[in-house]
Amino acid sequence: MSSKLPVLFVTSKLPALAQQRLEALTDVEVRQHTGAHAISRTQLLEAVSVADGLVCILSDKIDTEVIQAAGPQLRVISTVSVGYDHVDVGALSRRGGISLGYTPNVLTDATADTTVLLALMAARRVKQALQTVANGGGGGFSLSTGLGSQFTGKTLGIVGLGRIGCATAARLLPFGITRIVYSGSQPRDDRARPLNAHYVSFEDLLKESDLVCICCPLNERTAGIFNRQAFAAMKSTAILVNTARGAIINQDDLLEALDNGLIAHAALDVTVPEPLPGDHPLARHPNCTILPHIGSATEETRNAMSNLAIDNALAGIKGQELVAKVDL
Repeated sequence: MSSKLPVLFVTSKLPALAQQRLEALTDVEVRQHTGAHAISRTQLLEAVSVADGLVCILSDKIDTEVIQAAGPQLRVISTVSVGYDHVDVGALSRRGGISLGYTPNVLTDATADTTVLLALMAARRVKQALQTVANGGGGGFSLSTGLGSQFTGKTLGIVGLGRIGCATAARLLPFGITRIVYSGSQPRDDRARPLNAHYVSFEDLLKESDLVCICCPLNERTAGIFNRQAFAAMKSTAILVNTARGAIINQDDLLEALDNGLIAHAALDVTVPEPLPGDHPLARHPNCTILPHIGSATEETRNAMSNLAIDNALAGIKGQELVAKVDL
């Protein structure tokens, strides 16, 4: 006999502590995809047809088809991410009756740490250094080869001075950054003041910055904003770091910019697609460092994200206010 408990479907295995909590739940029937590969489209469509609550991840495309396939009992979609560009919020709003939860705040520190990590890897040419070690160490210690750069006396440009942007800037200041500029839809004086950061146009940020960190959400305004024109405006010595969303960068234009020396290095935690194939020109480029989307990948953060997603899902199933809710 099937359970009369509401069904909570989770599209991926969670980190250990959150997984233990999930498996111990008694007020919902937990169904979960735990396979080594991502949930298939067919499985996702079947799951939403019977689920009262859905916990998903950013690689799950929650589009019109999925939302239309959802049964009338579905009350909440809870994504284990701060970004929700993988969810068609317009279709969700038109459907009505389904809340959308997300996981802000808890991943700020981990993502800012990763942003700084990538900036340092790019500046000190760590990709080339690791390849040198893998190839036997080169010719030994040299005063003139493998030289990187420092951030002392440099200008930092933050595209999107939100929580992660602020945390990134605060972490980079001790490395000798002397000026911070930021761009966005509007000035954020309350956040900029403690950092002595200055609001400038996107175009001026590109021209002035030695290090550009992308910390903004992906939306209609930011999609593909880093294109051929943007790279042409940047310093040839500039470093670009992206820990936000891959589609903010036009990757074909980025490859062209790297090949032509328009910028010095790109360091990416996010790409299109993910994962980026190992034989992709950017993956093989000596001046492009790529990580496999590990921005929030710490035990502490991923468990906190998963627990918040569970909290949102349970609240939605019970008809309560979500802890962190997207306004549709």
